[in-house]
Amino acid sequence: MHSTTILLCILSGLLSQAYTLPVKNSTGVHEGKVRLKRKYSDEITDREEMNAMDQILEVNRKFRAPRGLTLREGDIASSHIRSAITCPGNACLWPKAIDGFVYVPYIVSPLYDDMDRITIETGMQDISSSTCIKFIPRTHEANFLDIQPRYGCWSFLGQTGGSQTLSLQSPGCMWSGVAAHEFMHALGFVHEQSRSDRDRYVSIIWKNIIPDQMHNFKKQLTNNLNSPYDYSSVMHYGRYAFSEDGGPTIIPKPDPYIPIGQRDGPSMLDLHKINILYNCGATD
Repeated sequence: MHSTTILLCILSGLLSQAYTLPVKNSTGVHEGKVRLKRKYSDEITDREEMNAMDQILEVNRKFRAPRGLTLREGDIASSHIRSAITCPGNACLWPKAIDGFVYVPYIVSPLYDDMDRITIETGMQDISSSTCIKFIPRTHEANFLDIQPRYGCWSFLGQTGGSQTLSLQSPGCMWSGVAAHEFMHALGFVHEQSRSDRDRYVSIIWKNIIPDQMHNFKKQLTNNLNSPYDYSSVMHYGRYAFSEDGGPTIIPKPDPYIPIGQRDGPSMLDLHKINILYNCGATD
């Protein structure tokens, strides 16, 4: 056999290996590269697949919540979980000014560097550019967000009053989509798969969830604002959230291949729901 023929055979074999496509199994999980072990205690190595909530859970599992603080659903801080969508009289919404805008004062820790501040401000801008929510540096306001590089990525739900810590650890939480996710919690939104109607749109695979983390998949008594379920919400858990053995914990239906969550920032429906909740476009 000529040397050229031998070389072509070798190249053909290498190409056939390099372009072997992954195969999906009956649960919609890719065999091979995509089907990595997704244990809660393992690193998620394929970062291209991670959505905002995947990143938050990866960061938060490395830290113990500060004393006196409880984190529910992975990143909602409080001992009294609540959703602004259901709070009586909208008492936990940020108030609307007479000009129709909702001003959310904030301070940013000096411990952040310039790139961190840009990331945080991008998360704010991704919300404020399409809603009536306006994040403003605090001057004298009594109620404000205190953005700090604390232990992990987390926020309280809705306006709690006074100085309200919102933690964005650096560098782990320094994605603009992660920042927007936590700002949406501060505006009063729970995770998308916690919606009261979620069972019509996703299946929770309870047997794949770490037993002591099942409480994170509890449905909330939400008013869903007459808005469609949003698989692309920046507030949606990833497919493998709190997985015990690498299997999926959330599968969309009826199409199990629909991507869930993302990390780029609020979806169009996220912004739409903010505008509905805060009655943007109308003055009080």
